[in-house]
Order: sequence, then structure tokens, then C-alpha cells
Amino acid sequence: MACFLVPTAEAIVTTVIAKTAKEEKKDYTHIDAETGEAVSEKPAKMSFVRKLKWLSNMLWGGAVLLCFEHLWHGEVVPFPPFLTAASDPADTAVMLHEMSTVGVCMAALITAVWVGMVIVSSVIENREEKEAPVASQEV
Repeated sequence: MACFLVPTAEAIVTTVIAKTAKEEKKDYTHIDAETGEAVSEKPAKMSFVRKLKWLSNMLWGGAVLLCFEHLWHGEVVPFPPFLTAASDPADTAVMLHEMSTVGVCMAALITAVWVGMVIVSSVIENREEKEAPVASQEV
């Protein structure tokens, strides 16, 4: 009935944190010794803020899809009280139970998948960092 509100609340929090956190803006340009031209390089590692934006996007996408599904089934309406379960006190208890079980589980699952993505990206970044010096020594 209103399980999408829990991921939506988490999405709001992560979006606010990502917007207020400052990404490190560093200049990764240097002068090439052979050509004398300025060369720009990407940083080896992604910032945490960028990874946090992944979580925010995943949560917003899931919340929008769930909201659409609830609209489709008539559980959310475009007029007050918006949630059909909020009009009857007996249904409100069921709605709150669904939010505390299903909604929390969905938000936790999305966050767990994001944690897995962050771990995998860190492993890939560390692997590339270890392989980069080996490649430059061979030349």
C-alpha cells in the first residue's frame, strides 16, 4: 500500500547528502616530458560522493516504479488522503505494518546491492592500480 515511502525517504536523505557533500575537484593535468603538451588524466579512484549518487539513483528508480505500481492498482490516488489505506483506521494499521516490513526490506536490499557494487568497484580500482605500474615498467 505504501511500501514505496520507505525507499523514497532513504532516497531523499541520500540525495541531500550527495548534494551537500563536495566532490574533490583536482586538476589531473601534467606536462608530458616528450611532447611538452598538457595531458589530462582521469583519477584512478571514484569519489564516494559519486558512488553515493548510484545509491540515490537506484532508490529513486525503485520508488518511482513502486509508486506507479500502486497507482495502477488504485492504492494511491491523486487526491487527499492520497493513500487509500489512510482513509480507514483499520487499513492504516495494515499500511504501517507493510511499510515497516516490506518497505524496510526493499530499502535494505537496494542498499545491500549498492554495497556490493561499491565493493566490486573498489576491487576493480585496486586491481587497476596494481597493474598500472607493471605496465609502465615493461616499456
